[in-house]
Amino acid sequence: MLDDTPDSPDWWLLRLGRKMRKRERRLDEWWRYYRGRPPLPELPSNAQQAFIDFQRKSRTNFCGLIANASVHRLNALGVTGPDGEPDDRASRWWQQNRLDSRQKLVWRAAMSQSLGYMLVGEHPTRTEDNGRPSPLITVEHPRECIVETDPETGEPYVGLKAWHNDVDGHGYAVVLFDDVRFPYRTTERCGKRLPWGPDSWQWIGGDQGEPHDLGMLPLVEFARMPDLGEDPEPEFAGVLDIQDRLNMGILNRMATSRNSGFPQKWIKGHKFAKRRDPETGITVVEQPFIPGPGVVWASEGEQAQFGQLSATDLSGFLKEHESDVRDMLILSQTPAYYYAGQLVNIAADTIGALDILHVAKIREHIAAFGEGLETVMALCAAQAGVPEDYTEAEVRWANPAHASLAVKADAATKLKSIGYPLDVIAEEMGESPARVRRITAGAASQALLAASLLPAPGTAPTAGNLPDDDTDGGVLDG
Repeated sequence: MLDDTPDSPDWWLLRLGRKMRKRERRLDEWWRYYRGRPPLPELPSNAQQAFIDFQRKSRTNFCGLIANASVHRLNALGVTGPDGEPDDRASRWWQQNRLDSRQKLVWRAAMSQSLGYMLVGEHPTRTEDNGRPSPLITVEHPRECIVETDPETGEPYVGLKAWHNDVDGHGYAVVLFDDVRFPYRTTERCGKRLPWGPDSWQWIGGDQGEPHDLGMLPLVEFARMPDLGEDPEPEFAGVLDIQDRLNMGILNRMATSRNSGFPQKWIKGHKFAKRRDPETGITVVEQPFIPGPGVVWASEGEQAQFGQLSATDLSGFLKEHESDVRDMLILSQTPAYYYAGQLVNIAADTIGALDILHVAKIREHIAAFGEGLETVMALCAAQAGVPEDYTEAEVRWANPAHASLAVKADAATKLKSIGYPLDVIAEEMGESPARVRRITAGAASQALLAASLLPAPGTAPTAGNLPDDDTDGGVLDG
C-alpha cells in the first residue's frame, strides 16, 4: 500500500501518473492529426451528437489570429538607463527571470483576455552582492490577479492574487499593498473555482501582515488599450459578431456541400407505415429510406417515383466568406496579407502600406506596456536594494514594422552616411542592449587594431622588398 501523505514520493507518483494518463487521449489525437490520420468524415445521421460534431467543424478561429498577430510584433529587447546606455543590473534581472520568452505570456494574456500581470517578489535562491534576495518576476493570469486603482490619482492602490493549490486542495490569496501583504487560505478544501463568501476564508498571517519595503504595489497590470473610464477589452472585441457570422456562413456552406454530396431525395406514391409512440402517444411515420453509399431504395407502390433535388452553387458562400474575413481584418487593424486571397507576389512597399494601421496599433501597445515594464524594473531595484530610479529607464523594443534584411541594411548605410553613431544604428536594426554593447565594443577593438598597424607619424612606410635597416631611410632612389 502506497503512502497517501501529501507531498510524499508515493503521493507524487500517483498524482503525476494520473495527470499523465489524463492527457494521453489528447496527445494521441494530436499525434494522429500530425501523422495525417484524422478521424474519417462521418456519414449523414439524425443523431444529435453527430449534428453537434458537424457544427463543431464550422468553427474557424480568426480571433486567435488577430490576437497573435499583435503578440508577434510585441518584443521588448531589454532595459537601458535614462541615458540610453545598457544597464548591467537590469540586464541580469531580465535574463534571470527569462523575460525574453515570458514577456510573450503577458502580451498574449493581454491580447486575448484584455489584461496581463507581472508580480515582483523575493527570489527563493538567488541573492544580490549586498546580501538581499534577488528580484523574482512571475507572469500572472487575470483569472488569478486583479488591481484596484485610487479614484483620486488613478494609480494602483491595492491588488489581489488568489489561486488554488492542487497539492493540499485549498485556495490561497494575498491582498497586496505598497508596504504590506495579507495572506489568506480557504477554511475548507475547494475546487479551482474559489469561493468568495464571508466565511470561506481565514487569516493565516501575523497581526500586522507581512511588511515589505518595495515602496509600491508589487503587482503590475498590463491593460490592453483601455478607453478612459471603460474596462479594457481583448484585441478582437470589436469583431465578435463577424466571427459568429463567419461560423454561421461556414456551417451553411458545409450543410449545402453535404447535401450536394448526398442530395436531398424525394418520393411520391409510396405508402409509409405509421405507428403510435407508447410513451408520448404521438403517431409517427416510419422512415425506411435512409441515404447511404451502399443502400438501394425500393417501394411496392405501383405509382411510386423517386427523385433528388439539384445541387446548389457554392460560389456565393465563398464570396460571402471572403468579404466577412476582409471586414474582420480591417476593423481589427490586422494586415490584409494574413488572409492573402488575391494577393500574389506583392512588393515590400505594398506590405508597408498594408501594415500602417497595424503598426500604429502596436506602437500604442508599446507605449502602454513600456510604462509597465519600467515599473517592474523599479520594483526589482527596490527588491535588490539598488538606489537608482528605474522609472526613468528606457525599454527598448524591436521595430514592429515589417522590413527585410536588405531594407534594414540600406537604411543603416544611409544613417551612417549622415553621421549616426554605430550604437544608434544598431538599435535601429533591432539589436538588444547587450548586442549593441557587443557590436560597439567589437567595432572599437577593430578600429584600435587597425590604428596600431598604421606607421608612426613622420615616417615613411618600408617597401615590402627592402630590409627595415635600409640606409636610405626607406626612400626609393630615383
